[in-house]
Amino acid sequence: MIVGVCHLALRFHDCRSLKDKRQRLKSIIGKVKSRFNVSAAEVASLDRWQRAEVGIVAVGADSAFVNSVLDKVLDYVEVLHIGEILDHDIEFITIKPPWADFG
Repeated sequence: MIVGVCHLALRFHDCRSLKDKRQRLKSIIGKVKSRFNVSAAEVASLDRWQRAEVGIVAVGADSAFVNSVLDKVLDYVEVLHIGEILDHDIEFITIKPPWADFG
C-alpha cells in the first residue's frame, strides 16, 4: 500500500478576515475531496488571514497512480483561482502489511 501525502501552502490575496479565508478554504477542500476521493484538511496557519496550509492524502496500490492523483489535485486547485499556490511538497510512504511475509 502506498500513501501519498501532499503539503500545500496557499495564499489568499484579498482576504480581510478569518471567516473569509475559511469560506474559501472550505470551498477548495470540499471540491477536491469530492472530485478526487482524497482526504484533505487545513493543518497549519490556522489564525492567519491570508495563508493556509493544507494536507492532502491519497492511498493506492501503486506509487505512479497516487502521484498522478496528487498532481491532478494540484492542477485543479490552481485552475480554481481561489487561492495562489505558494509551495507544495509530496511524500510517499510504503506500508507493508504484517501478513505479507506469509506468502
